[in-house]
Amino acid sequence: MIFPTGKKLDFTKPLVMGVVNVTPDSFSDGGLYLDQDKAVEHGLKLAGDGADILDIGGESSRPGSDPVSLEQELERVVPVVERLARGTEIPISVDTTKSVVADKTLKAGADIINDISAFRFDEKMAGIAAKSGSGVILMHMKGRPKDMQRGKIEYDDVVRDICSFFLERCKFAMDAGVGRSMLMIDPGIGFGKTLFHNLEIMKRLPEIVDLGFPVVVGTSRKSFLGKILDSPVRERLEGTLATVALSVFLGAGIVRVHDVAHAKKAALAAFAIAKPELYG
Repeated sequence: MIFPTGKKLDFTKPLVMGVVNVTPDSFSDGGLYLDQDKAVEHGLKLAGDGADILDIGGESSRPGSDPVSLEQELERVVPVVERLARGTEIPISVDTTKSVVADKTLKAGADIINDISAFRFDEKMAGIAAKSGSGVILMHMKGRPKDMQRGKIEYDDVVRDICSFFLERCKFAMDAGVGRSMLMIDPGIGFGKTLFHNLEIMKRLPEIVDLGFPVVVGTSRKSFLGKILDSPVRERLEGTLATVALSVFLGAGIVRVHDVAHAKKAALAAFAIAKPELYG
């Protein structure tokens, strides 16, 4: 996958996406990197730890979170994207559902639009992606961050429903002019799912991989791990690494994490077990 900036992703190996939250309220590290200098410093550290992609977000999507204004999101992310795009050789992803944010950050040097709404919240997003030639990550989510974990969460069959969703959303993106080779999909662990749904997605990940698009899996420090391990956010590293290894073994192309150095080693070890012929 080659981007207009000249940066690229090589999916012959598992890729690690490092999270840079430029927010005051993200569930794991909210407020730690709200300062732009700290966000850039953290992004550079993650790159040094082995990240293959940096994912910059200016609006928390944790359960129950409120949306932020366009102006506030732009103020948070554009300067960080500009500096990290200049300071690293790896692709920059921007986690946003707003077409204006996508447009301005792509012009600032970003390579990928990571849209948790899969182009459903802003009708202009697909056109921005198509015109720019950027990479695109389409994520599955039931509801919106504010209400996605409220009430009774039901699916006919969570994995089949997700696969049907992606077939429709990827067709929508391609009909708008996005190249098939630029699309990636994320099943949205924790986004409108119960503990059972999250575990079922992990177990049946090959069914999503079989759709033929690179699959992004984001489990890092999430609440379903807290329920399994009876652990607070900062004590979920071991659970995160178990899910990273399993995701890679089952075919995920990208794992999205906070702890890049540890995840990189887990991903490479799992990949070697999945593909022993490469090491013979």
